[in-house]
Amino acid sequence: MASDFAMSVPSDLESALRMKTMRFLVTHRPWLDLYGINVRPVAPFGSASSRPHVDHALIHRTLPDELLYEVFARMTPYDLGRASCVCRKWRYTIRNPVFWRNICLKAWQVSGMVENYKILQSNYDGSWRKMWLLRPRVRTDGFYVSRNTYIRAGVAEWKVTNPVHLVCYFRYLKFFPSGRFLYKNSSQKIKEVAKCMNFRASKADCVFKGHYTLSDDKVEAAVLYPGLRPTVLRIRLRLRGTTAGANNRMDLLSLVTSGVNDTEVGGPEEDILGVVEGWEDDETHNPDVPAVSHKRGMKPFVFVPFEEVEKSVLNLPVEKMDYYVSG
Repeated sequence: MASDFAMSVPSDLESALRMKTMRFLVTHRPWLDLYGINVRPVAPFGSASSRPHVDHALIHRTLPDELLYEVFARMTPYDLGRASCVCRKWRYTIRNPVFWRNICLKAWQVSGMVENYKILQSNYDGSWRKMWLLRPRVRTDGFYVSRNTYIRAGVAEWKVTNPVHLVCYFRYLKFFPSGRFLYKNSSQKIKEVAKCMNFRASKADCVFKGHYTLSDDKVEAAVLYPGLRPTVLRIRLRLRGTTAGANNRMDLLSLVTSGVNDTEVGGPEEDILGVVEGWEDDETHNPDVPAVSHKRGMKPFVFVPFEEVEKSVLNLPVEKMDYYVSG
């Protein structure tokens, strides 16, 4: 009896010590419940220390979790992505679905809350973050720019050569979550146009207001050119990205101008997209303004964030931008 008891005690102690060590080797991280709560580094291999971990980072010792949450709640989605690379605690905190729910509902507010919840459950397994990364969306934190060029014949000088000119112009789009957008066609560089691309722009700035809708990856937009013969510009675009979730490219599928009647247009603030919805490409409601499907200037749009406007390569002169490919 004594020998059996003496043999069983060391094995129990050894098993208990092994379990105590494994408690620090295996980090308890339930992915749906953790989100930054009690996140501690894993103890070194073989360590059986039960002392609580002290976070040596000064910001974590001085900034309460409540204030850190408020800071993250006011960040833009792309700043949240950068902040998640700082440390493990920030990464798991930023995975909180509350942040991504608010971001998604703001980005697709035109679809409505009920429709967004249906899409969330049916296509993205209830994950707001997955929905943000995979669902096509129009970016509102910058400009979409299409750079176009064409050759124009010049005036012959001294009857020796026939000069040609390389003409460069840009199409600018600035979208808003409310379903409105701004359009400008100009030869000015993006750093100059960015100063006037707002709803307070004067008529001299030639910034036109319009409305758009997003269906899957297709964008339908319309802009009204006011005047004696009101003309509507209808734009069809397709969203894509160079990486998952980037949405930094737009392919221009069609560009059509048509005439509208004075009775159909109530004012510059009217939703002109609802007026021309369902029109054919060759349809016009004003015989003085025929429908024209444009084939020139159909280069893809490239997205430029606000913080990169001043240093964008699109500000370079024509002779240095002849190699530019939008991708």
